[in-house]
Amino acid sequence: MQTEYASNTLTVAQARHEASTVFLAKVFNWMGIGLGITGVVAWLTATSGLAMSIVGGPLFMVLILAELGMVFYLSARIDKIQPGTATGLFLGYAVLNGLTLSTVFLAYTGASIGGTFVITAGMFGAMSVYGLVTKRDLSAMGSFLFMGVIGIILASVVNWFLKSPGLYWAISGIGVLVFVGLTAYDVQKIKNMGEQGILEQGEGAIRKGAIIGALALYLDFINLFLMLLRFFGGSRD
Repeated sequence: MQTEYASNTLTVAQARHEASTVFLAKVFNWMGIGLGITGVVAWLTATSGLAMSIVGGPLFMVLILAELGMVFYLSARIDKIQPGTATGLFLGYAVLNGLTLSTVFLAYTGASIGGTFVITAGMFGAMSVYGLVTKRDLSAMGSFLFMGVIGIILASVVNWFLKSPGLYWAISGIGVLVFVGLTAYDVQKIKNMGEQGILEQGEGAIRKGAIIGALALYLDFINLFLMLLRFFGGSRD
């Protein structure tokens, strides 16, 4: 009986691990697609000269507000919208973000942007691995890190008026720590979603789960990249 029980337990554990691996692959695939679209759109917009009409103009604020609206809508309505709608919103967000991030090419050299991307990828990869392999439950970090994101947003708004270099660098340093932590937290959360049987809920639920997971990791990567760019980016001036 003990041998049979151990064998059944091992089989369940293996099934959960395989389900988690399949789901994680879907999430990272969609994240990669989103980052690829954003990168291509940003580069094409910058090289075409369109970025000059975006930076500092009303179009920039329109794009930012549209992006925020899409993120909030997708996060709040993920359980009710169709999988195709969720996919379209995610890809649309990646395009809009590419337009806004095209302005980065106006402020920083191409070499420093590429170098910072490599650094970001390394840090993101390391924290993703940590989130996958750690036995520590990171769920308690979630609310703390979310408060950190809110604090960064509020401090950034305040510093938009103050123009304080000290506060600018403090926000940047704290931002790196917050988004590094969020990467590990989100990867572990997505891993747990796979282990808890999301693959048994049907193709629609799988697609929507993968999209919302990809959005979380996409945002972690982009924000970490932007924070690191403040430290490693070489100005064109």
